[in-house]
Amino acid sequence: MPNLSDVITALEEVYPPQWAESWDAVGLVCGDPRAEVRRVLFAVDPVQAVVDEAVEWGADLVVTHHPLYLRGTTSVAATTFKGRVVHTLISNGIALHVAHTNADHADPGVSDALAEAVGVRVTGPLVPDPTDPLGRRGGGRVGLLEPPLTLSAFAAQVAEGLPATAAGVRVSGDPTRLISRVAVCGGSGDSLFAEVRAAGVDAYLTADLRHHPASEAAEAAPVALLDAAHWATEWPWLALAERALHGAAEKRGWAVDTKVSHRVTDPWTAHAPMSFTA
Repeated sequence: MPNLSDVITALEEVYPPQWAESWDAVGLVCGDPRAEVRRVLFAVDPVQAVVDEAVEWGADLVVTHHPLYLRGTTSVAATTFKGRVVHTLISNGIALHVAHTNADHADPGVSDALAEAVGVRVTGPLVPDPTDPLGRRGGGRVGLLEPPLTLSAFAAQVAEGLPATAAGVRVSGDPTRLISRVAVCGGSGDSLFAEVRAAGVDAYLTADLRHHPASEAAEAAPVALLDAAHWATEWPWLALAERALHGAAEKRGWAVDTKVSHRVTDPWTAHAPMSFTA
């Protein structure tokens, strides 16, 4: 039976913390490195619903994509929702580990899992990591749709391939346009429009697209945009991380049970269609 420090070492071999952005907060948030780990739960968000699931299932470790304390804190008192998360974890002997932008930049990483989920064959990174001699790590991914699809058909394929959320998938572009070359970025991606244009793709799938950047991008180049929920674009990575831990456990002879959380923690819970025409 591995202890927590063994499992963290195995995870950080796949998602080294040095690959994270300088502003990020990755790694072990709470937990005793000497504690035994029998069950590991993977989730996108370190929120109370996920922690409650971990308690119910009897997890010893929760691995999340999003940090709990991205900007630091001076208190973990249970008077705040984040403090309650910490207290629930510690009082139930559950550790929390974060793999965020280090998992985004990994090969394979978050955007590889997103591409696979929506039927895009990855050919390389959208923003290559200059420290990778193989040129495979980095932010976002570029890939091919084989065979090409119309934008409307590709949007339907994206909606089918990702877990359902209230927001669904928003689309910008001619629905009859043929799409063959695609860029994807799990999570917020409207800071990468210059790289998307330089990649010469037909469409870009990401999340959290804001009005002005999306409007300006649509005017600047004929690239179709597909905007899915942030949580949904990152959720496919959980199975990838789970497989990575299984591989490490098999090599080391560990008996570790794992589970991917299917609880939808996207903050948007409903969608009301509009009938008014301007």
